[in-house]
Amino acid sequence: MELNELSTPVLWADIDVFEKNLATMSAAWPGTSLRPHVKAHKATRIAARQAEIGHTAFTCATPREVVGLAEAGLGSDILLANETVDPSRLKAMAAIDGTATVAVDSEATIDAAVAAGISAVLIDLRVGFRCGCAVEEAGPLADRARVGGLDVRGVMGYEGHAMGNLDKAERVRLAEGAMERLTRAHADVGGDIVSGGGTGTWDINTTVNELQAGSYILMDTAYTAQQQPFEQGLFVQGTVISVAPKYAVCDVGLKALGMDHGNPSMVQGEVRGCSDEHTVFVPHDGASVGDRVTLTPAHIDPTMAQHSTLVMVQGHNVVDTWPIDLRGW
Repeated sequence: MELNELSTPVLWADIDVFEKNLATMSAAWPGTSLRPHVKAHKATRIAARQAEIGHTAFTCATPREVVGLAEAGLGSDILLANETVDPSRLKAMAAIDGTATVAVDSEATIDAAVAAGISAVLIDLRVGFRCGCAVEEAGPLADRARVGGLDVRGVMGYEGHAMGNLDKAERVRLAEGAMERLTRAHADVGGDIVSGGGTGTWDINTTVNELQAGSYILMDTAYTAQQQPFEQGLFVQGTVISVAPKYAVCDVGLKALGMDHGNPSMVQGEVRGCSDEHTVFVPHDGASVGDRVTLTPAHIDPTMAQHSTLVMVQGHNVVDTWPIDLRGW
């Protein structure tokens, strides 16, 4: 079957680009020095391919991702790089066939992990973005966790405020400032792991000993604007359903795209805006009802989360369909 025979909107990936991106990152961060973040793709088939080339430890954003990976036989070393105090979710992660390590940044998250039977934690540092504790809180929290019987494996910190910056020098400055705080905390916490980073800092973060990159696998326009060596490999194909004198409309809308980083881009025209089920665009060379168009999402993670399957394509041919089976919480 060819891609153009499928009903739209359809989420698809270029399998050759997928494999090239895998190889590029693996060459720089081999084996478990890369802890791929599955929140970017939410698909156990992709995680299994990452494991095949040596990336057997994974980062997750949700308990569902942790449990789903374990059920797929990929649970040997999973990190929930997120805080939760939900007893049922913590107990589900504690019961997996494998090892679940969870991020903690407060007495409450530590106590919840102990009560649920979690065995290992990382102390999460606030290095400039989202969750985490202050540097001076890290040592005492690690002590509390050990008193509770937890294995404190080390520290983590996500320099997310640096990730999307297009100016590499500024990206370096922000990342170095964040990692300096992580290094100071690690001296107080101990443990073997210093975890963090992502696709935006994969080549400049020399502090961590495991990189939590995820988007590199298929990329999005927010990252490709940084001139990374990883290629754009994720697209949504749509069909032109209406044509006006100065614009056209296709059947890909907000419910098929991650929009938090802005509009998608389009090969065949200039996107003017998206609504629930439609994208309005100005064609470069005219458009007719029934034409196929290709949209490139600005953010891979929420785009993947809005589809149940990912179609793998080589050239124009469909070679496989992979379930996006780790969606939801």
